Amino acid sequence: MVTPDLAPRNGAPQATRRGGPAFGAAALIGWVALSAVLPGAAHLRAGRWRTGLLLLGGYLTAVVAVACVAVGADAGLAGRALGWLGQISLVFAACAVAWFWLVIRSYVVLRPGRLPRRGQVLTGLVAGVLAVVVAVPFAIAARYVRVSEQTLDSLFAAPGGTAQAGGAVRQDDPWAGRDRVNVLLLGGDWGDNRIGMRTDSINVASVDVRTGNTVLLGLPRNLEHVRFPPGSPMAAQFPFGFQLPEYRPGWREDLLFSVWQYADDHPELFGGRRHMGAEVLKETVGHILGLRIDWYALVNIWGFAKMIDALGGLVVTVDRDIVYGLHNEGVVRSGTRRLNGAEALWYARSRTFSDDFDRMHRQRCVLGALLSQADPATVLTRFTEIAAVTRRMISTDVPRPMLEHLVPLAWKVKHAAITSLQFVPPLINTAYPDWDRIRLLTARAIRASVHAQAVPSATPSGSPPVAEPRRRRHLPTPSPAPVLPTPGAPSPIDDGCGAPHTAMAR
Repeated sequence: MVTPDLAPRNGAPQATRRGGPAFGAAALIGWVALSAVLPGAAHLRAGRWRTGLLLLGGYLTAVVAVACVAVGADAGLAGRALGWLGQISLVFAACAVAWFWLVIRSYVVLRPGRLPRRGQVLTGLVAGVLAVVVAVPFAIAARYVRVSEQTLDSLFAAPGGTAQAGGAVRQDDPWAGRDRVNVLLLGGDWGDNRIGMRTDSINVASVDVRTGNTVLLGLPRNLEHVRFPPGSPMAAQFPFGFQLPEYRPGWREDLLFSVWQYADDHPELFGGRRHMGAEVLKETVGHILGLRIDWYALVNIWGFAKMIDALGGLVVTVDRDIVYGLHNEGVVRSGTRRLNGAEALWYARSRTFSDDFDRMHRQRCVLGALLSQADPATVLTRFTEIAAVTRRMISTDVPRPMLEHLVPLAWKVKHAAITSLQFVPPLINTAYPDWDRIRLLTARAIRASVHAQAVPSATPSGSPPVAEPRRRRHLPTPSPAPVLPTPGAPSPIDDGCGAPHTAMAR
């Protein structure tokens, strides 16, 4: 019997008497790399058929299952997944460990010990790096999911919150038979270096739960003689409207933006209950508009700049130079440009050569730009930073279980008609508001929104995509007369952003 020569001739590996074929360094690494994307390949090549087929079969089954779920996935599934974040994080972590082990084991079963010492060292290093490379994406995904869970848990109310105060969230009807939900959107400026809370930006998003059509209703921060719901502690304290003595000549604090802080400062009005500001402001704004406010979301305006920086800036069309600073030392130049966080904040908040109503337009512009430009790729690349900023800048009473239902609703809103109605002069006199007119215009705007249709934005051929808020219009209900007077007609959400544009300056 002739003994086969185990030494390779002309660089080609020869079959061994026992243990399967021997490999050159390049071939061995090639099979290990193939196993990283097709588990079981190295085991099959090494003659370990049972293990190889089990690995390959399990992998293909998992791929088919994931593909089926992905094909049938919708916003509803995304909403439900928010309740599974802990389990999803563990799955990704397990996948990271499994793929690391798979690459190392694939390397071992190919018996690298048959290589020369130099080949063993080289292939071992390459296999180790490959094992780390394939495990890292799963580890990052596990980390992102875990951070998401921690962020959501810190932001939203504990389980047991309700779509209706005092009741449980029903899976079959989370909206409790209602056709709209109303969310109070606030911009405040609390912080360690500031005393109290002032809600400088006050808007209500009224959303049709069937279509996602939304009306943004804006109330001026300087609304005077604010009326409170009959029978409430604040109404008992201020039966003729919110009025306080001037704390210095010409300076008033009895405006709408002070309601939150006043309620927080006077727990004796509420039987000793503290931190009633949010609830009182919800009831007050709801009474002004003739709506029931379901939840509120408060954004710390001073943290807003950090969020915009985390997103890489915001593209906004500035229709005129905006001067800012205590001594007019800064300016946001007109034109379509990318603003950093500080510039966007000053653009939204500057009072120089403008008034509160002009600020409301600019704040709505920034909000619309933020909603349209927070693309998934940017969010993913800056995920941890955005999550950290979010925890410090947002406060809300939306219950955690409602997120499952709000995610698909948000998806509808993204593709629906969004209009805006701002109660500013000359439509409303802020010093002597016509409360009945405000409620009438609110009701008419909501009725008009039911029939609104989204208007897609067209990008000129050959031009780059325009990074601007979605433009919407509304179709009024058929009637012989306009549904709303011209000054009070709902307008596109981005009408505070200057003239439409088709290119952006960087």
